[in-house]
Amino acid sequence: MLEAGTQEGLTAAQVAQRVADGRVNTQTQPSSRSVGDILRENIFTLFNGILTACFVAVVLLGDLRDGFFFGIVVVNALIGIVQEYRAKRVLDRAALLAAPHSRVRRDGEVVTVPLEDVVLDDLLVLRPGDQVPADAVVVESTGLSLDESMLTGESDPMFKDAEAPLLSGSHVVTGTGLAVVTAVGADSYASRLTSEIRKHSLVRSELREATNRILVYLSWILGPLILITLIGRVLTYGGFANLFTDDHWRRALVDAVAAVVGMIPEGLVLLTSLAFGVAAIQLATRKVLVQELAAVEVLARVDVLCLDKTGTLTTGELSLHGTEALGDTVDVGLAETALAAFGSDEAGNATSGILGSRFRSDRFRVNRRIPFSSATKYSALVMTVDGAETSWVLGAPERVLDGHPEELARATALAATGLRTLALARAVDPLPSELHVPLAGTRVEPALLVLLAETLRPEARDTLGYFREQAVRVVVMSGDNPVTVAAIAKELQLDGDTIDASTLTTDEALGDALERAAVLGRVSPDQKRTAVRLLQERGRTVAMTGDGVNDAMAVKDSDLGIAMGTGTAATKAVSKVVLLDDRFDRLPDVLSSGRRVIANVERVSNIFLAKTTYGILLALLSAVLLWPFPFLPRQLTLVSSLAIGIPSFFLALAPNKRIYTPGVLGRVLRYSVPTGLIAGLTAVVAYAPLYRSIPLHEARSVTTVALFCVSLWILCVLTRPLTGIRWLLLAAVAAAFVLVCVIPFTSAFFEMHLQLDAALAWGVAVGAVGAAGVELFYRFAKRRSLVFDRL
Repeated sequence: MLEAGTQEGLTAAQVAQRVADGRVNTQTQPSSRSVGDILRENIFTLFNGILTACFVAVVLLGDLRDGFFFGIVVVNALIGIVQEYRAKRVLDRAALLAAPHSRVRRDGEVVTVPLEDVVLDDLLVLRPGDQVPADAVVVESTGLSLDESMLTGESDPMFKDAEAPLLSGSHVVTGTGLAVVTAVGADSYASRLTSEIRKHSLVRSELREATNRILVYLSWILGPLILITLIGRVLTYGGFANLFTDDHWRRALVDAVAAVVGMIPEGLVLLTSLAFGVAAIQLATRKVLVQELAAVEVLARVDVLCLDKTGTLTTGELSLHGTEALGDTVDVGLAETALAAFGSDEAGNATSGILGSRFRSDRFRVNRRIPFSSATKYSALVMTVDGAETSWVLGAPERVLDGHPEELARATALAATGLRTLALARAVDPLPSELHVPLAGTRVEPALLVLLAETLRPEARDTLGYFREQAVRVVVMSGDNPVTVAAIAKELQLDGDTIDASTLTTDEALGDALERAAVLGRVSPDQKRTAVRLLQERGRTVAMTGDGVNDAMAVKDSDLGIAMGTGTAATKAVSKVVLLDDRFDRLPDVLSSGRRVIANVERVSNIFLAKTTYGILLALLSAVLLWPFPFLPRQLTLVSSLAIGIPSFFLALAPNKRIYTPGVLGRVLRYSVPTGLIAGLTAVVAYAPLYRSIPLHEARSVTTVALFCVSLWILCVLTRPLTGIRWLLLAAVAAAFVLVCVIPFTSAFFEMHLQLDAALAWGVAVGAVGAAGVELFYRFAKRRSLVFDRL
């Protein structure tokens, strides 16, 4: 270990030894996810495999026109691959260390080395603007202050004296210093945090989970169903002995493909992705970037919104609110000249910059400065004005006004209103002769209180009011002083307690505080992450906003992470939504988009699962009764496209302000299964007397008409209330089906052989009875349960 008192740094031999030992600052971060994993998970799925096998069978042995269903497989896989590859690229680019080079002292000389060439025990030479490349401990400080806001949430620059720890990723704001490196590479704070950030995770989507559960349920029964279907097809066409006589095997294969395709809701996942995608595109026009499609759904379920103050509720910028004189004997003009002198310090902190922009004077000459120290909490100077020398102190009121209780009480009262308060006083006794010496014992005369204010975002009040109306609880979590944050929260009309999180030492205490607090101040990054976990364990759906690295892990762990466009790359990488123009009032747009998606996808899921239900029923009955399957694959594709796919796309994009209610899957199954059974029985009743009395292709055509009639009424129920646009949609679907049946080319393509005879009348009549059955079931269910009012 390098001795703390040395100014020479490591020797070349010591550096070489550390490089040989691997104690270098190499940032070896694993990729979040491989391209192979993404391709494998989106291509090699159970349902893709089943539908691909059916498509291959159709191509090799059947009619290519029966293979249109495979297009959905291709598009669905492409959407998933593109979506997850985009997320991978964002995560792979996440890095907390941006500076390519660092200055170190070696063999007594200051040299510039690449970031990865910094070694353990190197002596860093720090100047304003530098980024700390590795964890270190200060050896020497001359007014050294660092911006750690992106790491800890503390918005004020932190002054660092000797032996103070430095976190990799922080930036030098003012002063200079030397620091010994204590951790490099994977052991450094920035590297550990980056590794956590790059871990791949998907947003929790109830729609996606409901769809996956449906697919899992189907996967359990598809194997036996397919086996029964294949055996039934073989037996229907003369058994295994006659299977290869004439074209029996070909007809059996086409029947089997039609039965299997009818059982799989192949368009459900696709439509869900499309609904998410369109919502993401619409939000992009409002400067909201959705990095994972399912995120637009999640805000519709959020019931707790955790906010960081700086950069979210406020702009993160300080402004001079004003000054207030202390006492009647103050020479205000001379005091303001002193403020101009403090503001003229080119190596000063952000406060100096604010004072310099407001107070200007050419009357003074600074003879001596004492830079601000985090230990003493004050800065001081000696200046000459018009030949007279005076000494002044500027700093925290509790340090500068010690011994002046009335003035200190006034400063405390102003701080409670949310203002940042500094005290200016004229020193009566000589200033300390050394740096970093406490002011205690030096008599001062209070002069002015300097009042600084953070700028509230103009949209913050209305946005928080909107969430309050929507029963979304807002909790402000900030690294700043609780008094300051509470004042801002009060101005924004947030109800609840204000708690200093630094006093909460256990998870139980933090959990109890979360139940009653509207504001948590002095929150550490680990506490933010723990707070998200505790809220989730209590069954809450949590959204977390932030812009700094200190927010990154809490943003990542939340149900919906929201980052500001000016935030750090790491925070934006782990978030699911980025507000590109930093406008907090964009969140209501995200909420309305999420509600539209989750309500509309629930609506159209009923149609797809009704199709799956009647597909299973038809496959089983035709296999048991040894019937030729009632449809060709292309005829099922026709019904699915006109009565399910095309209208579902429009319904998924329609306005819908329904408030989210849990239990999507249960509601969908309670409607889709009964209506699917009605549709399947309708097809069976229509087909049973026809398939032996008229040519098979005509019987299938009539059964297709009956199935379309009942499917159209299922769609009619789900489009209610029937506005003019929705009536037009239903009419267009019905007209399209009629045109397919009467235009020679399309009727031949879909094998729709229809004549104006008793068979067609029978099919239409049975279809009408089936539609009436759907209507009766809907009305009965609506009276028995309000669940159907949510369709």
